[in-house]
Amino acid sequence: MNKFLTAYQPQDEEGPIYERWEKSGFFNPDNLPGERPEPFTIIMPPPNANGPLHAGHALFLTLEDIMIRFARMRGKRALWVPGADHAGFETQVVYEKKLEKEGRSRFGMDAKTLYDEIYHFSIENKKNMEGQVRSLGASCDWSRARFTLDPDIVALVQKTFVKMFEDGLIYRGQRTINWCPKHQTSLSDVETENVEEKTPFYYFKYGPFEIGTVRPETKFADKYVLIHPDDARYQKYKHGQKIEVEWINGPVTATVIKDPAVDPAFGTGVMTITPWHSAIDFEIAKRHQLDIEQIIGWRGKLLPVAGEFAGLNIKEARPKIVEKLKAKGLLVRVDENYTNVVKRCYKCNTMIEPQVKDQWFVTMASLAKLALAVVDEGKIRFVPDNYEKIFRNFIKNTSDWNISRQIVWGIPIPAWLCDECHEGRAKLDGEISPKCQTCGQVMRRDTDTFDTWFSSGQWPLLVLNHPDGEDYKKYYPTTVMETGHDLIFRWVPRMIILGLYLAQQVPFHTVYLHGIVNDATGKKMSKSKGNVINPLDLTSKYGTDAFRFGLVIGNPPGSDLALQENKIKGYKHFANKIWNAARFVFENIKDTDLSNPPNLLPEHRQYLKQLDQTVQEATKQLENWRPDLAADHIYHYFWHTFADVIIEQSKTIFKSKDREAKKSAQWLLYAVLATALKLLHPFMPFVTETVWEHLPVGAHKKQDLLMVEPWPTINV
Repeated sequence: MNKFLTAYQPQDEEGPIYERWEKSGFFNPDNLPGERPEPFTIIMPPPNANGPLHAGHALFLTLEDIMIRFARMRGKRALWVPGADHAGFETQVVYEKKLEKEGRSRFGMDAKTLYDEIYHFSIENKKNMEGQVRSLGASCDWSRARFTLDPDIVALVQKTFVKMFEDGLIYRGQRTINWCPKHQTSLSDVETENVEEKTPFYYFKYGPFEIGTVRPETKFADKYVLIHPDDARYQKYKHGQKIEVEWINGPVTATVIKDPAVDPAFGTGVMTITPWHSAIDFEIAKRHQLDIEQIIGWRGKLLPVAGEFAGLNIKEARPKIVEKLKAKGLLVRVDENYTNVVKRCYKCNTMIEPQVKDQWFVTMASLAKLALAVVDEGKIRFVPDNYEKIFRNFIKNTSDWNISRQIVWGIPIPAWLCDECHEGRAKLDGEISPKCQTCGQVMRRDTDTFDTWFSSGQWPLLVLNHPDGEDYKKYYPTTVMETGHDLIFRWVPRMIILGLYLAQQVPFHTVYLHGIVNDATGKKMSKSKGNVINPLDLTSKYGTDAFRFGLVIGNPPGSDLALQENKIKGYKHFANKIWNAARFVFENIKDTDLSNPPNLLPEHRQYLKQLDQTVQEATKQLENWRPDLAADHIYHYFWHTFADVIIEQSKTIFKSKDREAKKSAQWLLYAVLATALKLLHPFMPFVTETVWEHLPVGAHKKQDLLMVEPWPTINV
């Protein structure tokens, strides 16, 4: 007990405690004591292996550790599978920044050299990241840890691609895609951000018509004038009619196209189209079998079709094009206050350029119906429940998913391509070059990699060794998927549709969504702002338990959190309070028989009833996925009832000569401390385990390790 003569020093206790947990083998559910018929499974959202953990990681690790420790103590076969994500595009972006600092570029590198460099970089980051996960107290089963580039996982992901191709759910098609000119790759819709920006809206004379656009730089090849078929203003113009117009680089023969996609109420009700650089225009062109032509190149510069403007980037070309049209008398007016939604790359903020490119797409319509059906049937619950509506709206309006990425870092797409007729064939045995079934030419191997969400979308199945693994049979479907609310659009739908497609079952029964961790003022953390908080800085200063508690209390599911250091500091005082309360209890229950309760004083029985109410309330809130409320309730009970009232009143009893009252007080202190340690353990595992190690064995202590002690039951 000499340890308790000094203040609690988390830096001295946390490392040895975690080692003790890990050596016990109890992170592995196969080693847990007792019969545990009911599984409880969490698949950890694999942190990206491209850098240190941030505050968002600390939040999800804390929440999931609370869930798994609670389940473990309640006698469930608790499995929490850790992992790491190669993170495809995101990791390559991080590595490209590193190359830029070194004066290098990936565009001048051999593909294998670049891949090998990123692999070494990621593996080193993965090791560091796993050490940080341990330092936060995560009681996950390291014996089952997986990486999204493990060879067997790569093979399974590629096998899924071939199966979906053969089932008609994946196709190779030339469609409009989101292109990032900076990183030279396509992106899915969820990898772009829609940003409202004030953009000049230009009105130009186009022959007898007036057209409007925010992008005059795309208009060089415009030769189709679109009008709604029922627009009375333009009835004299017939579908297919040819008209001569003066345009940017001289005369153009334009064709009138009548199409109901035109909004007669917008602008003048007339528009020209640029099918190569607009998804809407591309669909119109397909309907009418119109020509399409690329105006802007892959690096964001105008092509020769732009004449004198060829080679200019958009930013410098736009005002010059407008000036030329003005000089020709074709500029009618400019609306300087037009608000336009601009798509930007979510990693570099570069404006996305719609381009037409052959890519691999997942057909989403039928898969989306499967996802909606299981939500309709109540097989998946969302916490908080308002995210069910958000999920429904997203999945109902989802478009076909582009899974091709023009990057080196990732899982290779097992396919062969024909450049002559744009055919693509999914093929696992890719060593033998197949011939194109359309034109007979020898096909080339696809050099693209998968969108990282294609592999991580299969993650619950992959880590549990679907379809034949024992873990799959025992632990799938999983219990809860805890993740950030921003992934309701990116990751959650992919896991649901791929789980239903591959296993015919939902991958999880509950989706728990946490918010974003912001700085103390509520602003988003970013390196450029200099407001990024390193969780390890706070844990080294105040202890991991205080940090974890500060992340949870006052942070309901789905809500963003302003991370305040003073709040963490306050819970460091609470950890000290637990330590000091334990010291008082230990000093006053020496050599006491703790196997059975003595005759308790009526007021002590009443205190135990209050303790029972705390147990019931905390249990109810944890079962209802409200760890924030459970933690707050336990905190107030411990501080304001146990420390402020019970301990203070017992001091008077211990000074008296009433032996029966002393025995009653000793039992009460023991029962309350032991029960409180159990309640607090999922939230503050280090300090509670340290105290538990020194708690005398008795009716309220059955196991040497608190992490496998049964959850408290009613005392009286």
